[in-house]
Amino acid sequence: MCIIGSGNIVHNLHRIDWRHPDAGFDWAQRFADAARERLLDKPGDVLSLQAHRDFDAPVPTPDHFIPMLYLAALADQAGETPEVLVDGYAHGSLSMTAYTLDVICPPHESSTAGSVPQPDPHLLPPEETNA
Repeated sequence: MCIIGSGNIVHNLHRIDWRHPDAGFDWAQRFADAARERLLDKPGDVLSLQAHRDFDAPVPTPDHFIPMLYLAALADQAGETPEVLVDGYAHGSLSMTAYTLDVICPPHESSTAGSVPQPDPHLLPPEETNA
């Protein structure tokens, strides 16, 4: 099994503050920290996050909360502990945290290694084909 959770559990577009591109509001950080703790320590209890004092601000809609439930359920049933793949905040009201389950990531090379190569444009589907 190899699972990657998409992240962005804290996702409130109505409260974005463009002046804080790499920061999270206090309530966003508290909730993201609680979500991390629950996912890493007791993934089977992840629904208890609904009682968190800050739940309504970071989770105004369930579309970014529900994917975490799948990851938590899989981790709980497998008896595995998720790992943090990506971490951080954006614009105050978004967390960028993503989790993995049973994924072995290659070691990160130095930033001087260059960027990921662009795909061959001949292999890409034509625009607006939704392919």
